[in-house]
Amino acid sequence: MKKATSLSELGFDADTASSGFFRTVGADDTCTPTAHRRRLTKVSVIGAGNVGMAIAQTILTRDLADEIALVDALPDKLRGEMLDLQHAAAFLPRTRLVSDTDLAVTKGSDLVIVTAGARQIPGETRLNLLQRNVSLFRKIVPAVAEHSPESLLLIVSNPVDILTYVAWKLSGFPVSRVIGSGTNLDSSRFRFLLAEHLEVNAQDVHAYMVGEHGDSSVAIWSSVSVAGMPVLKTLQDSHSSFDEAALEGIRRAVVNGAYEVIGLKGYTSWAIGYSVANIAATLLRDQRRIHPVSVLSTGFHGIADDHEVFLSLPAKLGRGGVLGVVDMDLTDEETKRLRRSAKTLWENCQLLGL
Repeated sequence: MKKATSLSELGFDADTASSGFFRTVGADDTCTPTAHRRRLTKVSVIGAGNVGMAIAQTILTRDLADEIALVDALPDKLRGEMLDLQHAAAFLPRTRLVSDTDLAVTKGSDLVIVTAGARQIPGETRLNLLQRNVSLFRKIVPAVAEHSPESLLLIVSNPVDILTYVAWKLSGFPVSRVIGSGTNLDSSRFRFLLAEHLEVNAQDVHAYMVGEHGDSSVAIWSSVSVAGMPVLKTLQDSHSSFDEAALEGIRRAVVNGAYEVIGLKGYTSWAIGYSVANIAATLLRDQRRIHPVSVLSTGFHGIADDHEVFLSLPAKLGRGGVLGVVDMDLTDEETKRLRRSAKTLWENCQLLGL
């Protein structure tokens, strides 16, 4: 039997709860709390695992939503996670928290974040997760689209680029409203490594990883800068060791960052939590910031017009979703690698028959 965890569940009348504490000002009932109500922001997180809860917790502490709905297939764990956050109410912004195994709880969401899926195990590539997660999306995405037809859909589940394509196909949403978290976190790892070497704040390092969120991602060395100054030439002038092999070693270190964390603690959570909350803030607050996220990349950098492939490119995001994509000035080698990444992803998408 479910235990009572709120006063209304303990038998107290919620409708008259505040009558002994507050009274209206004047005789005019237009001043009652329900007479003027601003548009509330609702975010739903589907999947209450380590990643989903890190995202929900970060969105909560950053005060990005008036209501957060959590969905998971495990009812006891789900309720426990919700209660654990609710019990911190005295230390957090006033945010309504709800949870259910039924996707109907997401109704009216402004932003739906999907993290549900099989957990990546040590040594497993993201692409190996594909078949295990597509069938799950067939259950989730159409229901989300039905309950929140005007929402933005942000996909985090791996392999994120392919599942963003799947979500777009299954939702029927405009392509601008379906976004994958992509290489936003990969780019942060890239910026961190460079910032540590240069002894500056990572926020002052402008550097992008693009393409697949995975093994074929591309480090765009040609555009790395600090304070508007190109970094690569300076590094190569001051360190003879910064040759092509060294640059590839740094790229591999970025790609393997997630695998290292998974090998050490069993999963990733905090970095992806901050990364997705960062994207959510840009979307919900219409900040028009540039994020390397997974978007429909047809026609960019020589990607064939008949390849409906999603991969990460720097995109301007706002309340309407993807507002534009930066057509980067890439070197021939970077373009070649990006097309190779697109080819890898498109070959997998074609296997799905969507």
